[in-house]
Amino acid sequence: MIGHLAARLTRKSRSNFYYAFLALPKPRRDALYAVYAFCRTVDDIADLDDERGTDRAEQRRALDGWRRDVALCYEPGATPTHPIAAQLAQAVRAFAIPRDALLAIIDGVAMDLDRARYETAEDLYPYCYRVASAVGLCCIEIFGYTDPRARQYAIDLGTALQLTNIIRDVGADARGGRVYLPQEDLRKFGVSVEDLQAGRYTEQFVQLMRHQAERARQFYRAARENFPSVDARSLVPAEIMGRIYFALLEEIEAQRFQVFGGRITVPTARKVALAFRCWAAARFGSAGSPGGRAA
Repeated sequence: MIGHLAARLTRKSRSNFYYAFLALPKPRRDALYAVYAFCRTVDDIADLDDERGTDRAEQRRALDGWRRDVALCYEPGATPTHPIAAQLAQAVRAFAIPRDALLAIIDGVAMDLDRARYETAEDLYPYCYRVASAVGLCCIEIFGYTDPRARQYAIDLGTALQLTNIIRDVGADARGGRVYLPQEDLRKFGVSVEDLQAGRYTEQFVQLMRHQAERARQFYRAARENFPSVDARSLVPAEIMGRIYFALLEEIEAQRFQVFGGRITVPTARKVALAFRCWAAARFGSAGSPGGRAA
């Protein structure tokens, strides 16, 4: 029943991650559902103030509660009471999911509570690590790997995915009080926070976003360079995620960063096709990696 809860949450989200999970055998898929449901549930805590006026102290207490639940996941004989935490505990005991990575995810959500702004890209990267790369480090333990380079691959790919998310959601995030684009980039291209909040689509904005897209592409390339080909079959789900998000970046670029209107997505049929191609490439010994051709 608990596993069904995590799976329903994943399917309900219509996440790009769902298509990657389909490539896994059931025990690994259930563990991924649990990690993803944990991430979604913890992340939702940061949005509670927008939805019902929850104060910061209550949000921080909720995050502390999840830190305690994570600790219970690693305590022999202990079982968290939260149903998603209980499923996470099963995943932790079945696979070598690192505690530090789970705690980093919670710390990333805590950063959102402060709605901090980032002066430089280097200032932004620790946030990307916590909310995305740490998720990747959890995932590769479930996928399985033998080459230690898989960890750097997960870190680079997670950063690329998060930078893609930031590009796609820049308008909605700004209206919600969160600006992830480096402040020095805003100044360089002559775009203000108020411009983002108002959804002002200008040539300066397009140039700013091209700069962000190239930064994301650098991390996709780094992930490609660190991709451990010996683990191609086991890392198919990661490759599916990378290919779908790279296709999303390409779609945003093709629409000249028209991200202030409806949310840009990759069509479901294309996601399925990309997933199949990744599976077939690994199965027949010609695996690619994100940052190459995404279609």
